[in-house]
Amino acid sequence: MVGPDAARVGGRRPLTGRRPGEPGPARSGRASARAYPGPVVVADLHAHSSASDGTETPGRLVASAARAGLDVVALTDHDTTSGWDEAVAASAATGVALVRGVEISCHHRGTSVHLLSYLHDPAAPGLLAEMERSRASRLARAELMVERIGADLPLTWDDVLAQVDGDATVGRPHLADALVAKGLVRDRGHAFATVLSTRSPYFVGHRAPDAVDAVRLVRAAGGVPVFAHPRAVLRGRVVGDDVVEELAAAGLAGLEAHHRDHTPEATAALVDLAGALGLLVTGSSDYHGTGKVNRLGEHTTDPGVLEAVEAQGLLDVVRP
Repeated sequence: MVGPDAARVGGRRPLTGRRPGEPGPARSGRASARAYPGPVVVADLHAHSSASDGTETPGRLVASAARAGLDVVALTDHDTTSGWDEAVAASAATGVALVRGVEISCHHRGTSVHLLSYLHDPAAPGLLAEMERSRASRLARAELMVERIGADLPLTWDDVLAQVDGDATVGRPHLADALVAKGLVRDRGHAFATVLSTRSPYFVGHRAPDAVDAVRLVRAAGGVPVFAHPRAVLRGRVVGDDVVEELAAAGLAGLEAHHRDHTPEATAALVDLAGALGLLVTGSSDYHGTGKVNRLGEHTTDPGVLEAVEAQGLLDVVRP
């Protein structure tokens, strides 16, 4: 567990609200219908750093969260916890509380599912082995895509490596950045709409765990599994309510209903579904720095939901 034991309530120190005088982001809608007693806490539970496909280091990400008026930010890089230590140090320096997590790319019968895991044991063997297999598959996929692209366009593996920070999880965003740097596309969005599209002749899939198995692995690691942007139809096919019910039966804790890739109708439907299944409802930005238009705090999570997430997790929220 992280953090001193002083002033703990119910075994955990309470989260503090926004610092006086600091502006906070506009809340896009509470992620829980019930009122939560206590100070206002602005929490964004989905953000990426350069440890995977974000453009800011973990430390800079936490500093950006402070400038955005957040009290709490979750670091949820793809299939890696390598940014956790740097983010913990930045939490102490900036005063922003940190939720340690990851985002796991999964599938359910061929449909992509993204699963957020919060506050799990980073050394849990089952989940760690699964993430390492996914990282290796992503690397092999990226190398093959570059080989295919390089047959038609002046792109090399060295061009891609120049966009990768340290031992970050290599993914399509790094290929996109390399294409931008070479002047072959305008920006990441243009790259994903053309050269890197799933419909492109250069596209290669990668290995991903079954979503039900991933939920169980997260729970076995002491983590709290939340379905990320489950109705993001612009990204491709999405699963139906029956699959969410299956995931809930396996141990799913919540749905990320408040997300920029959801329509108002999709958000409302997800809130209703979560209520019917007894799941938590979260809201997040899915921030990637300059890699996406998403902005920290554009969607946030109710403090009562955050407390419920922490109550289920093995680790504490890191409190400065």
